[in-house]
Amino acid sequence: MRVLGIETSCDDTGIAIFDSEEGLLAHAVHSQTITHLPYGGVVPELASRDHSLKLLPLLKTVLQNANVPASSLSGIAYTAGPGLIGALLVGAAFAKTLGYAWGIPTVGVHHMEGHLLAPMLENPAPEFPFVALLVSGGHTLLVEVDGVGQYKLLGESLDDAAGEAFDKIAKQLGLPYPGGPALAALAEQGTPNRFAFPRPLCDRPGLDFSFSGLKTFTLNTLRSTAQSTQDKADVAWGFQDAVVDTLLIKCKRALKSTGLNRLVVAGGVGANQQLRIKLKTLTAEFNTNIYYPRLEFCTDNGAMIAYAGYQRLRMRDLNADFDLDIAVHPRWPMDALPSPGASRHPLP
Repeated sequence: MRVLGIETSCDDTGIAIFDSEEGLLAHAVHSQTITHLPYGGVVPELASRDHSLKLLPLLKTVLQNANVPASSLSGIAYTAGPGLIGALLVGAAFAKTLGYAWGIPTVGVHHMEGHLLAPMLENPAPEFPFVALLVSGGHTLLVEVDGVGQYKLLGESLDDAAGEAFDKIAKQLGLPYPGGPALAALAEQGTPNRFAFPRPLCDRPGLDFSFSGLKTFTLNTLRSTAQSTQDKADVAWGFQDAVVDTLLIKCKRALKSTGLNRLVVAGGVGANQQLRIKLKTLTAEFNTNIYYPRLEFCTDNGAMIAYAGYQRLRMRDLNADFDLDIAVHPRWPMDALPSPGASRHPLP
């Protein structure tokens, strides 16, 4: 089976082709960073327009790089949510149009399921079951994964996601968009432990996260300094260390409560090097094997959508169809995601 993946949930346009026998054949991503840089964040209308302009050229590039004809595709997967509604509609309409023209089924994929399954593109790939830490700009989740579509939500952010908190603090520090990588770079120049930052919700049981209070604490700490370059670096170090430590503590709890020893880490914040360094301690403490997607697949991309779509189509997902009905879900709780079932239509 050969599946085209289309990702347009936010500010990255991604196209990829995954083959069940040959693996990932080709992928391409267009980043909108330059477009949104003057505004210090993503402008939804500009994101949608840019997706509209880039999808067809990226598709042509990927088909050429994969050296396969469009007629060889078995299905199309697109991000149906969560995300920016305009951006999602652009990708969904593009996928539905191609599916109708080519006579192949389309299937809407949950964006976070794409991230969760992205490490499956690597060698070695994780085996089920495992615990997944999904940390991106809009989501922070801990999930127990027994198989494709078999997810138990263990904990989630009650307010700001980790990546969102990174971006907001970076903006207050005067750092350019995107803020997360810039803050991590500044933190490397910081003085360790100059400030004592809290580890939110770690003093009580449970696996939920909360970063809004930490964000407020960080801003108050910054205001109490002269805000020199070194002050800002020290605040960045303290903030990053608090977020990373909180994620580590909750991962420990999740592994202990589930009795599992495999951890998948995915999403944009999963590329943070301090997080990866701290998570290494789990290897000895819990005999844990930790799996990441390659760095280019930590951020949004079409490859993870193509792979997730392949799994859904392979398992005859009920949502796979040939019609032109478009349904996207800007807010789509992962625990509401249906398990794959028998298809309404025979697949080619």
